[in-house]
Amino acid sequence: MESLRGQVAVVTGGSRGIGLAIARALVAEGVQVAVTGKSAANLSAARPKIEAAGPGAVETLQADVRRYDDVRRAIDAAVSRFGGLDILINNAGIGIFASVSAMTPAQWSDVIDTNLTGVFNACHAALPHLQRRGGGFIINISSLAGKNPFVDGAAYCASKAGLNAFSEALMQEVRYDNIRVSYVLPGSVSTAFSSGEEGKGADWKIAPAEVADVVVNLLRHNPRSLPSRVELRPSKPRK
Repeated sequence: MESLRGQVAVVTGGSRGIGLAIARALVAEGVQVAVTGKSAANLSAARPKIEAAGPGAVETLQADVRRYDDVRRAIDAAVSRFGGLDILINNAGIGIFASVSAMTPAQWSDVIDTNLTGVFNACHAALPHLQRRGGGFIINISSLAGKNPFVDGAAYCASKAGLNAFSEALMQEVRYDNIRVSYVLPGSVSTAFSSGEEGKGADWKIAPAEVADVVVNLLRHNPRSLPSRVELRPSKPRK
């Protein structure tokens, strides 16, 4: 198992939910972590929670992944603060759930631009830094919705299906640069993401920390092989 201590990571959407859990898990491993988020208040509240997790250093950076210049500035700031970049975790995402006829064009764009274009933006900005390091790891947080479409989920499911395909293509493009790419497809996770209520369904849903465990295990996996796609679902979903 590879040690992660001293490596540098950027986690997009790292102030709440799965992203916060991932940032905490990385800091516990001694990783120097920069987290991005749109809300300055959420970032401010998240920082002490992340710092308390372990020895790794923490930076919080306000950025909207839909805007390329925001993402590039955030990643450049992380590199400037910590001296390089080894890990990119693309976690930032939103869900707007409505029928196609009821969804507005602006809502459609918000979902696609955040969940798919936002990942492109972060990867595009991060790749030169990873290449200068001689390699690294990109992990994209997708969803089982990307392979299991459902009513009122057209935008969200399309964004995650696109993210899956993007991840597969990117993995093949950069593998000989010693950059590994994996994507994680969680099922129902106990966050406020879709329900609006943190912890709702926590008795059966996946805990954010369990997604974070998968991410850490991927990063520590022997580089000789690559678990490129990981599906994670509740063991006993609600009947």
